[in-house]
Amino acid sequence: MKKLGLHSHHLVEQGQSTAFARTLLAYFAYRADILNNTVQHQLMDKIAAQAMYERLLASGEYKLPAAMNKQKGEKKQVAYLTAMVNMLIEANAQGMDYDHDPRQLTTVTRDGMPLRTLARRIDGAFPSAVNPVAVWEIKEYYHTTTFGSRVADGVYETLLDGMELEEMRLETGVEVEHVLIADAHYTWWECGRSYLCRMIDMLHMGYVDEILFGREIEERLPAMVASWVEKTKERQAAAKVVLPNDTAIL
Repeated sequence: MKKLGLHSHHLVEQGQSTAFARTLLAYFAYRADILNNTVQHQLMDKIAAQAMYERLLASGEYKLPAAMNKQKGEKKQVAYLTAMVNMLIEANAQGMDYDHDPRQLTTVTRDGMPLRTLARRIDGAFPSAVNPVAVWEIKEYYHTTTFGSRVADGVYETLLDGMELEEMRLETGVEVEHVLIADAHYTWWECGRSYLCRMIDMLHMGYVDEILFGREIEERLPAMVASWVEKTKERQAAAKVVLPNDTAIL
């Protein structure tokens, strides 16, 4: 703080750490523990991701074709994380359709009128990009050999979306679950560990509701999708008006 020309009395008073400083240090210790002992072991490399993808692919039949990455030449392959996310959601959506690749901005309406529209497109929405109960963003970089600004920008794009969703929740009372899904051990752990810290910070600031790292998708997505299905059914039921002649209209 002294090097930055800032006050430090909120951290140290009369040679003793303040309650705020102790809270801050406890958070830093927690963040280091969760990253070192949990997150890094969930992150996969290309070979592990491919093996997991092939195992999930063989375990069921899926309507959606495998998502491909945006790279060219030898690096153009199946986008393993995105493909696995789609398979796990499809397998647990109870036949309900969802938008695995929205080509429009996320929009929330009320009483037949637009209420909010997010600034950028997200990677998936349940059940659709219009009035979703949940949206998700996927950051997979299995074929990346350097940590460039584009990778770093991905973290702050998630922050922007989270801030917009928080503003909507506070101003309108409408909640949309915001999920971040990330993988690639070399990119995030070897090159971009400080950005993993930012991800944990975003989680505790409330800008994302949950972050799934690599292998975690197989354990967590089924339960998450089940809750999205339930919320969607509740919303659909609430939108129906049942008339005396038992004719239901929307």
